[in-house]
Amino acid sequence: MKTWSGAALLVLLSAFAVMPARADRLVVSVSQPQVRITSSFTGAELVVFGVAEARNGDDGAIDVVVTVRGPGESFTTWRKSRVLGLWVNSDSRTFVEAPAFLAVLSSRPTTQIASPETLRVEQIGLNYNILVQRVGPDFADVVPSDPFRTAFLRIQTAQGVYREDPQGVAFLAPRVFRAEVGIPGTAPLGRYTVAVKVFQNGTVSATELSSFDVNKTGFEQKIAEFSQSDGWLYGLAVALGSLVVGFVGNLLFRRD
Repeated sequence: MKTWSGAALLVLLSAFAVMPARADRLVVSVSQPQVRITSSFTGAELVVFGVAEARNGDDGAIDVVVTVRGPGESFTTWRKSRVLGLWVNSDSRTFVEAPAFLAVLSSRPTTQIASPETLRVEQIGLNYNILVQRVGPDFADVVPSDPFRTAFLRIQTAQGVYREDPQGVAFLAPRVFRAEVGIPGTAPLGRYTVAVKVFQNGTVSATELSSFDVNKTGFEQKIAEFSQSDGWLYGLAVALGSLVVGFVGNLLFRRD
């Protein structure tokens, strides 16, 4: 890992040196373009490296925020009410195309980096990411204190697919940084985007985007492809497999 890190930093610094002069400059690299999931997959760790230069050659301190978003999915959050002594689902909100994975890593707490208005515009931090709700025919984002939004963030965080780390970005030099992104074993499949933003004096001075994919491989990939291309055959195979397992189990455990 140390060898790769040194090589990656050398490549980044070389690319940075030949970039044309402009106000804001930023080069970003992700340690691997693809995460392969097998039956024994319990998680993975990616490293995001970056080299940044503040505007107009200003050597003032900078902050860095790395936001990783997974593929969009729809999620429904329910509110329970007590009816005749029982807790039942009484109301719900559906979050449309919300990131199935969301990690926000920063060099210090985001509330110390920029104003709430800037964080909202740039979608920095869990509380300021846009999460569109569907209420009947209407679609809208809501305030961070909305109870359904709060419950949704709490559930996703408890499941390990949403997280925020105010010390997740480390500086190797004044303009060189790295961030470790943990991908849990329950990570959804698909394309993940990596947005890196450099802040100086509370404003964004540079932005760079990258991406990586999370895919199944080996036998798991073949099964997934089979289930999608021949759904009815896959269903039939699963049903027959269940019958065989049940029959064999009955033979093994039946009493004479």
